[in-house]
Amino acid sequence: MVGISHKSAPVSLLERVALDGDGVHKLIDDVAACEHVTEATVISTCNRLEIYADVDRFHGSVEEVSRLLVERAGEATEAMIPHLYVHYDDGAVSHLFQVVAGLDSMALGEGQILGQTRDALSAGQEIGTVGPALNVLFQQALRVGKRARAETDIDRAAPSLVSAALDRSHTAVGDLTGKRALVLGAGAMAGLATATLSRRGAASVTVANRTAGNAARLADEYGARSALLSDVADELARADVVVSCTGSTGTIVTAAMVAAATADGRELAIIDLALPHDVEPETGALPGVTLINLAELADELRDSEAGREVEAVRGIVTQEVAAFLTARRQASVTPTVVALRSMATSVVDAEMDRLAGRLPDLDPATRAEVLHTVRRVADKLLHEPTVRVRQLANESGAVSYAAALAELFALDPEAVDAVTRPEGLT
Repeated sequence: MVGISHKSAPVSLLERVALDGDGVHKLIDDVAACEHVTEATVISTCNRLEIYADVDRFHGSVEEVSRLLVERAGEATEAMIPHLYVHYDDGAVSHLFQVVAGLDSMALGEGQILGQTRDALSAGQEIGTVGPALNVLFQQALRVGKRARAETDIDRAAPSLVSAALDRSHTAVGDLTGKRALVLGAGAMAGLATATLSRRGAASVTVANRTAGNAARLADEYGARSALLSDVADELARADVVVSCTGSTGTIVTAAMVAAATADGRELAIIDLALPHDVEPETGALPGVTLINLAELADELRDSEAGREVEAVRGIVTQEVAAFLTARRQASVTPTVVALRSMATSVVDAEMDRLAGRLPDLDPATRAEVLHTVRRVADKLLHEPTVRVRQLANESGAVSYAAALAELFALDPEAVDAVTRPEGLT
């Protein structure tokens, strides 16, 4: 998996790699055309663009896939690469499960990512670039996402985080009724903040964003006012409470801006819900300024009901990753086991044919009893090795027990490759 998201890149860069439906299909086609890629699909949202691929060579494929993202951003490679992240094999499985469960979203636990992941699977299936490996992975990921929401209240974690932060701001500025609020950002978390501020009686709410259209859409939904992030210094001077969650990688609010905005000696509460932070940490040391960030909220959230839901989802993801990897390792030895049993059947059949040539007068009942006995002997001889090879496949280490079994019994490689995955894992 090669990707870029709100956690690794500024909004301005994410906007340059944003894709519409045709763009997603084109990117999937381009990835699938790479030399080492056998399967591919893409998850595309306003906050992330992630390419998932099944490859036969790691390093060559990572370079090719990364180049496709660099080209779409129109950036120099050295400027773009630091904003990309790569997960391989077990790490890619774990990352996808966390994404679909809502643990990697800007608004923790949001459910929209389920549909977006389903769209990614459908797009790859429609184009024909999703095969057995990605189909199994994405189908299981969707089940994990559904299970996380069915067994926990993870979708309530983000609203709880916003509420907890605003509760903390009460000490600095008092009740929100009649207060002027400023929200920086226009994503899912900003939407939650705007809704919560409006519900708690803020006299006015201003939504400031890098893109005027996105700010206006969110502001109109809640009867708020919109502004641009470039005007943040002026907007700070009119605010009593600031909630910042832009998803940018650089600082949006500096200590100098806040010092100028509070030069008249008024109180100002600033809530920084961004990761990495939007507000310079030094801002919290200014007179009259209370800075509340995710680090300060971590302990409170962890001990809250929302925090327990997050931990519960993490537990589910951990369980599901382990189960998926176990099933995959066991499936990897199945072709060898089936080929071994097929070889044993061929040996039994050949010996029975030889017996028929040497004892042509053997009556059918006796022949059937001999065949039954020989097959039982073969089954008993193969039972322990085939059971143990499945068990050993679950153990970590460099030894490929399936390969060792194939070598010891001189199995035909083509016969092993011809065996498909078990029906239950497709």
